[in-house]
Amino acid sequence: MAAVLQVETPRTPALAPAPHALTKKRSALEIKEMLNGEKPSLLVIFEDGQENILREVADCLGQDWMVAKSKVEAEKEDAQMVVGVCSNGAAKEWQTKDKSRILIYFHCVDSGTPIDEHLSELCDYEYLYTQSPFQRRDLARYLSFILGQNDIHSSLSKKARTFMISTTFPDVHQGLPNLDIISVGADAIELRVDLLKEPLPDGSFAAVPSVKYVGEQVMILRQRTELPIIYTTRCTKENGRFPMEDPELFYKYLLKAIKWGCEYIDVEVWLPEEIRLRLSAQKGSSRIISAFHDFTRTIKWSSPEVYELFKKGASFGDIVKMIILVDSVEENYQLEYFRSRIMAQPSQPPFSGLNMGPVGQLSRTLNKVFTPITHPLLPMIAAPGQLSAAEINTALHSMGQMPKKDFYGIGSLRSTGQAMFIEKCFNELSLPHSFVFVERGNRASLEMILKRPNFGGVYLNPPIATTEPCLSVLSEPARHIGQVDTILVREDGTYVGDNAAWKGIRATLSRDFVPSAYSRRAALILANAESDASAAIFALKSLGIGPIYTIGFTSVGPMASSLSPVRSIEDLKQLEVPFAILSALPAEKSFLVGPLLKHYSSSGRQPGYTAGKVFVDLANGPKRGDPLAVAASLGWTAYGIADVSAWTTVETLRLLVGQNVPYDFVRLASGRVLY
Repeated sequence: MAAVLQVETPRTPALAPAPHALTKKRSALEIKEMLNGEKPSLLVIFEDGQENILREVADCLGQDWMVAKSKVEAEKEDAQMVVGVCSNGAAKEWQTKDKSRILIYFHCVDSGTPIDEHLSELCDYEYLYTQSPFQRRDLARYLSFILGQNDIHSSLSKKARTFMISTTFPDVHQGLPNLDIISVGADAIELRVDLLKEPLPDGSFAAVPSVKYVGEQVMILRQRTELPIIYTTRCTKENGRFPMEDPELFYKYLLKAIKWGCEYIDVEVWLPEEIRLRLSAQKGSSRIISAFHDFTRTIKWSSPEVYELFKKGASFGDIVKMIILVDSVEENYQLEYFRSRIMAQPSQPPFSGLNMGPVGQLSRTLNKVFTPITHPLLPMIAAPGQLSAAEINTALHSMGQMPKKDFYGIGSLRSTGQAMFIEKCFNELSLPHSFVFVERGNRASLEMILKRPNFGGVYLNPPIATTEPCLSVLSEPARHIGQVDTILVREDGTYVGDNAAWKGIRATLSRDFVPSAYSRRAALILANAESDASAAIFALKSLGIGPIYTIGFTSVGPMASSLSPVRSIEDLKQLEVPFAILSALPAEKSFLVGPLLKHYSSSGRQPGYTAGKVFVDLANGPKRGDPLAVAASLGWTAYGIADVSAWTTVETLRLLVGQNVPYDFVRLASGRVLY
C-alpha cells in the first residue's frame, strides 16, 4: 500500500495575470485550433432501413445532414452538409469516386443485408457496425482518425519507447474478457489476420479467412479497445499462414484495412514494388510498417544485404521493422551497431529491429519502436523469444536502463485512492519505482520533495499555481492554464511543471464527437473562480471552440481575451446557443446548472437539428440533485467527474512514467477511488 506522509504545499490562488501571456506569434494552441477548424465534406452511403447511422455521423461531426434522392441533388448541397444516399437508391448513380466529397460506405453487419461489393470498392472508406449494441465512441474515433483529426502517429513518435501487444487469438471474441488487462503497457494492438480461423459449415476452417470474417473481427476489436490497431497479414515463409503465391491477395486485404480505419498496416518487403507503391499512395491516415522477417539463420546484421533491405523498406514505409532468427548473443551487439548507424543518418524512418529466439531476448529490451510483447493471458506467443511488458521492464532495470525512481502524489486524503491505483499500475508493469502519497500538512515543503534523491516526479491534486519559484520550466498548457498538476525532472536537474487535467477534459469532450465538431461553436462555463475553470477553458480552446461564455467568475489570466462574461439575465438571453456546457461549480452548487440545461434544451434549436448539447460536470463529492441525470433526460450527452478523472489518470501516467494504461482499464480497476 502507498505510504502516507504530510507536507505543506502552496495552495492555488485565484489566477493572476501570468508572465507567459499569449503573444501575436502563432502558438501551438492556435495552430491546433486552425487544424481542428475545417469541417469535413462527406457523402454517407447507408443501407435500407439504416438511415439512423446518417444522423449519428452528422451528430459526431456537429454538422447538419440531409438525404439526397439523386446524385444531382447531392452535388447541389453545401460542402459542409453531411449528405446521405441509400445503397439501393441514389447510390447506384455513382460509378466513379466523387472527388468533391469523402465517400464512406456504412455496412450494418447484423441487419441481414449483404455487403454491396461495388459500393465497397467505390468508396474511400468502409465502416462496419452493429445495431445492437451500437458503439458511438467507436464511430467518433473512426471518423476522427480517417479525417486526420486524431494524430496518433505523432504522439507515439514522441515517446521514448513503444510496445505493441501481439494478439494470437483465432477469434477475437476469445480475448475480449481479458482485453483490458492484457493491453496495460501497450501502445498499439496487433491483429494477426493470418492467425484468424474462420469456421466453415462442415466443421473445418478456411485456409484463408474471408474478407467478411476479417472485417467483422476488426470491428469487434476496435469496439473494445482504444489502442491503435496494427493489421498484419504474415506469409507462410515468415511464420504466418497467408499464401505467398498470390501477392494480390495481400493487396486486397491490406487495402481493406485502410478503408476500415486501421492505424497501421504491416506490409512485407518481399511483396512486388508495384503493390507496395499502390498501398503507399492509398494509405490515407494509416501508416505503413515495412516488415522483413528471416527464419533461415543465414542473414547477419553485419552483412551489406541487411542495409539494402532497410533501404528497400524505407522507400515506402513510415516505420521499418526487421526481425531475424539468431543463434548467438553476439548478434544482439551486431544489431545494436546496425541500429546506431541507422539512427545516425538524418531523415530515416523509425527503425524497429529485433532478434528472435531465446538468445535474442536482449534485443527486445533494447528496441524502442513498437517492440512486440506478449502476456500470460494470451493463448500463445506470436514469435520465438517474445517477452511481456513486465519482463522487459524488469530486464531494463537489471541492466541499469531503468533506474529506480521515487514518485509522489500530493493532495488531500480523498486523493489516496488515486495513489493506490497508480501504485497498482506500477506493480502490474513491474516498474522498479516506488510511489508515496503525501498528505498536505505542516511538516515538509514541496521544495524538499523535489530535492530528494531519486526524485522522479509528482502529481498534485489539487494543483498549484505556476508562479511557484521551484518550477524552472513550464509546459505551454501549464503557462496558459496557470496551474501545475504534474512535475517532472529532466536529466539536467531542471523541474518541468505540466498540466494533465486539460487533456482529461479534452479526451472526455472528444469521446463521442470528432474535434472539428466543436470548431467555432459556442460554449458556456460555470465556476466560482477562474482557477476552477482554467483547465476546461484551455481544453475548449484546443478544440477551436468559440465564443466561450462564463458565469460566476471574472477572468484576468492569459486566456481572458477569449472569454465573454455573462453578467445578467439579458446577457443570457442574447447568447449564441451553446454547443457545450461545462460546470466547474463545487458539488454543493452543481444543481444550479439545471435551469440552464432546461433553457437551452427548449430554445434556439431548429426542428430536426440533433448535433451538439454536450454537458460536463466537474463537481466531485456529494451533490444536491443529479445534474447528469437531468442533462441526460433532456437529450444532452452528459459526462461526470468519473469520466474526466479516468482520462486524467491516463494522461498523468503517460507524463510521469511514459506508460500507457487504457481508459477502460482505469475505469475497471479503479472503481470509485478516482473521484
